[in-house]
Amino acid sequence: MAYEVTATRKRPQSFDTMIGQEFVVSTITHAIEQGRIAHAYLFSGPRGVGKTTSARILAKALNCEHGPTAHPCGECASCREITAGNSPDVIEIDGASNTSVNDIRAIKDEVLFPPQASRYKIYIIDEVHMLSISAFNALLKTIEEPPEYIIFIFATTELQKVPATIRSRCQQFHFQLINLDQVKEKLKEAATDLGVQADDDALFWIAKESTGSMRDAYTLFDQVVSFSGGHITLSGIKDKLGIVGVDQLNQMVLGMLRGDMKGALTSFQTMLHDGISIDQCVKDLTQYYRGLMLLSQGITDEDILGMQESEFDPEVRKAYTNEQLEAAVEMLLKLYRDIRYSLNPRFEVELLLSRLGQLPYLVSPTSLVKRLQALQQSLTDGKPLPAFQRAQLPTRQPVAVPSKPSFQDVPVHHFQQPKEQVVSTPTPKTPDSPVQVKRMTKEDLGTVGQALNQPMLAAMLGNVTRIEQDEHSLTLFFSKVYDRDKLKMAMDNLKQAVAAVTGFTGNIQLLVEEPKKVENPSTADPAISKIASLFGGTIVTE
Repeated sequence: MAYEVTATRKRPQSFDTMIGQEFVVSTITHAIEQGRIAHAYLFSGPRGVGKTTSARILAKALNCEHGPTAHPCGECASCREITAGNSPDVIEIDGASNTSVNDIRAIKDEVLFPPQASRYKIYIIDEVHMLSISAFNALLKTIEEPPEYIIFIFATTELQKVPATIRSRCQQFHFQLINLDQVKEKLKEAATDLGVQADDDALFWIAKESTGSMRDAYTLFDQVVSFSGGHITLSGIKDKLGIVGVDQLNQMVLGMLRGDMKGALTSFQTMLHDGISIDQCVKDLTQYYRGLMLLSQGITDEDILGMQESEFDPEVRKAYTNEQLEAAVEMLLKLYRDIRYSLNPRFEVELLLSRLGQLPYLVSPTSLVKRLQALQQSLTDGKPLPAFQRAQLPTRQPVAVPSKPSFQDVPVHHFQQPKEQVVSTPTPKTPDSPVQVKRMTKEDLGTVGQALNQPMLAAMLGNVTRIEQDEHSLTLFFSKVYDRDKLKMAMDNLKQAVAAVTGFTGNIQLLVEEPKKVENPSTADPAISKIASLFGGTIVTE
């Protein structure tokens, strides 16, 4: 007997054996039992989840000699012909290769003839979204008012490409992706049928790679069986298909975490030497950091993680904050998008690994502002400075943060109270007691600019021409309106930075000094005076 692929051999032949589509199955079976049979159905959803299979089962249910019934016998002549694909009254049409209006006109002529031996004449049009606009328009009237013995079943993976005029004339059923556990169980059944031994983690990997498509899972399963020698193992899959193992990723990330970039880059070289493509390395590293991010948020469901929780190294799980893991995933996704235009993809990955080595020391501007606010509050209240917590890091020397990172990097410092200092409980302050603050100087403006963490605003603070300050207000004078307006837009951040540096919490004003006019314009350059008189202007000096 000729070899039959698993996807064809295990194709469901009744609604009872369909998995993952409970809503579709229950709705159609109840409609058949109640005699509420529509003249047009539209099945949509991802590839390989059972749309065409359901269309064939529905055709058998309607044309079974014991029907219409929700449970076709599968043994009568009609059921056997539909299963074999040679029923004269069930016509399957590939919409991708019959896209013209002439193909639809042929259908319009055929529907005038009743079925030869069955109860209904059923047209199954797969990938219906590939039909042309003219073909859809030619089909409209036939779908809306077909003969009583005609039923249309459309299947598509791209519902948005089907015109609304077609959708409104059909009963629509959206098929869902199949649960990972259900896919895994079906693969276990297929392995048992073939007499093949399969490890649980290997079947889990195949089910994960299918991304909810049963047909994709069976196709990959057949490929794995062909080189497994009767025993499917995860190590064999990784060796033959060039997949990065979680153990290799743990080793690489631990190297970066401990400051051993040589070891991390050597691990990357080993992966390439083993035949693993750079694209696959980036994909698996992204999946790894995504898993860490989800674990940091308390998600342990394997169906969501796509990996088993026990595979992650405990030291790595404790090393990063959720914010840092989000930054890592963002950098990896950007790398995968940009790598196709790179001069050398390997250089890009090595650069990214170097940046990931600094990941434990990354902090976003949002966190920095929160810490500055907490510091300001502590200084105002006279309380001990808070010791900011971060993820547990291994012992290593601090690494300098790159000057222009892709994710804004700021070193994190622990604020600790000296052991010798005894902090007494501060006495409550009366409303009349003034707050002692440091008087602002131009040197302090540079420190304020660094606290803002925005180089452009820091440069504008360097253009301050004069500072005036009293107990309740601070006034900064500028020579350019542009500098003043830009800083006004960041006034809240400016106030927080000033308070953190000097302790001043009063009102801050930003003003522009008017340039002084030259008292004796005649002393100016004659050419400049001539231009000024020509345009009706005055000569000023700053």
